[in-house]
Amino acid sequence: MNSTHFYQKIHSFRLRHISPRAFLIFLSVVTGAFGGLAAIVLKNAVYYLHHFLIRGFSAKDFNLLYLAYPFIGILITYLFVKYMVKDNISHGISKILRSISKEQSILKPHNTYTSIIASTLTVGFGGSVGLEAPIVLTGSALGSNIGRFLRLDYKTVTLLVGCGAAGAIAGIFNAPIAAVLFGLEVLMLDLTMASLIPLLLSAATGTTLSYFLMGRGFLFSFTVTDPFKLGNLPFYLLLGAFTGLVSVYFTKANFSLETRFANIGNKTLRMVTGGLITGLLIFLFPPLYGEGYATLNALLTGQGGSILEGSIFYALNGNTLLFAGFLLLLVVFKVIAMTATNGGGGVGGIFAPSLFVGGVAGYMLALLINIFLPGKIPLANFALAGMAGVMSGVMHAPLTAIFLIAEITGGYQFFIPLIFTAIASYLTIMYFEPHSIYTKRLAALGELITHDKDKATLSRMTIEKLIERNFLKVSPEATLGDLVKIVSQSQRNVFPVVDAENNFMGVVFINDIRHIIFNHELYDTVFVSNLMFMPDVYVNRSATMEEVAQKLHDTANYNIPVLENGKYVGFVSRANVFSAYRKLVKEFSED
Repeated sequence: MNSTHFYQKIHSFRLRHISPRAFLIFLSVVTGAFGGLAAIVLKNAVYYLHHFLIRGFSAKDFNLLYLAYPFIGILITYLFVKYMVKDNISHGISKILRSISKEQSILKPHNTYTSIIASTLTVGFGGSVGLEAPIVLTGSALGSNIGRFLRLDYKTVTLLVGCGAAGAIAGIFNAPIAAVLFGLEVLMLDLTMASLIPLLLSAATGTTLSYFLMGRGFLFSFTVTDPFKLGNLPFYLLLGAFTGLVSVYFTKANFSLETRFANIGNKTLRMVTGGLITGLLIFLFPPLYGEGYATLNALLTGQGGSILEGSIFYALNGNTLLFAGFLLLLVVFKVIAMTATNGGGGVGGIFAPSLFVGGVAGYMLALLINIFLPGKIPLANFALAGMAGVMSGVMHAPLTAIFLIAEITGGYQFFIPLIFTAIASYLTIMYFEPHSIYTKRLAALGELITHDKDKATLSRMTIEKLIERNFLKVSPEATLGDLVKIVSQSQRNVFPVVDAENNFMGVVFINDIRHIIFNHELYDTVFVSNLMFMPDVYVNRSATMEEVAQKLHDTANYNIPVLENGKYVGFVSRANVFSAYRKLVKEFSED
């Protein structure tokens, strides 16, 4: 039985026996289950590989294998991607956003498993990145390919992409509400009941599987015991501003270093450079090894001094000020190690690094405050709030950050400081950087879908599909008589004027020549070059639809010529753009 016949049987059965809403609910549960299972597989694979590699490491002496492991992991990942995947699988969240915006929510089938393999190799061997972006890409790819197999419409496929992501996030953190908010804030899905219920079901399914198969505490589990004191609120606002500035550093340093790595033309040299930098930093600062959740656990449980084990800074244990300096170095170098890992060819995300940097930064600031105001600030609470702060700033997702920390710690009584810290961080970074670390590149390329429905609709449209090419061209050397013959063969009232190399010279409007078109005495003496004029606006073939819409808004022209390197391509019309726009708006609006 071929796939087409199999699909037809499924489609026929579904139409007869299952309502569209019930079918969507079923698919959301299935997609959430797949996303949750993928998360469980990945977390277990990395957990056991990590502990196998570092077992027997000395706590008091430095370990030279910290130099080698990250390089080996990046090398194996580089070879896997180059010779087996043969496709770029980094920047998973940005890839999902671009697929929603520009590729009809289509993610390639290999994305359902290649990121799991690559990130296991990268992070298991100590690459200083997170697993969340690869697993979210995996979950989203599963949703996308389920939708494609069933030949569902764009809106439903996009929702299944979000369901896969929600199931994956929920499976990693046991945080269903944060998983749903991630889909709404980061993936920018519509907040409607039609989308909210499937997302909730997917997240709940992923969480249930995670609890059933892994229990609680696989990442880290901490219960807030120090109550929030209103008098500490100014300190949490200070922490929010501080983590906002840390988020600015995180974002700008990441992009600057990534650009430097991208400018290394030789990929092998790029891989070697990234591997060596990562290995050296992890050798000097062992807490940078892998995702960093063990370090966060130590800070949250009052064992902060243990993070010095196995490093050349072990002697700092007991000196609060010097330990705070060590934590500051972790904040600075975590971003560099993360970027070097990805820049060298490793596969991982910034989700876990943002939590790591936030937790360490919050703990460090609390230590410094307590030097001047002894016992004023609970260290663990500040670490938790710092995690929410940096995550909020880096991802521009304050709600996701607030609920994630609340859910994974059971700290709902800690809501107020989380809210103030996350919002203060978000407002701080917005002053310096209007786009999140995920959307910055896409925004620069005009490929970002947003919560602005007008821009979201325009981002899904492409000028290539709207170009009209049934305009008859005319040469500037042609006579009025030649033009009249072309007019008699055309159904349009605009005639592009091009030279022998198809360079655009101008246009002739039928209304402009109507008064002489039947004057035979002028047929051989008047030339097109005397009748044409250059339009006041044109668009490039590579223009975004937002640029096209702006030019249509700024001019009264019904048709605008489309050029490519000065050569004529066709016209884009006001009516055609408006018709396509209305069709997409209707598709978005139907629930």
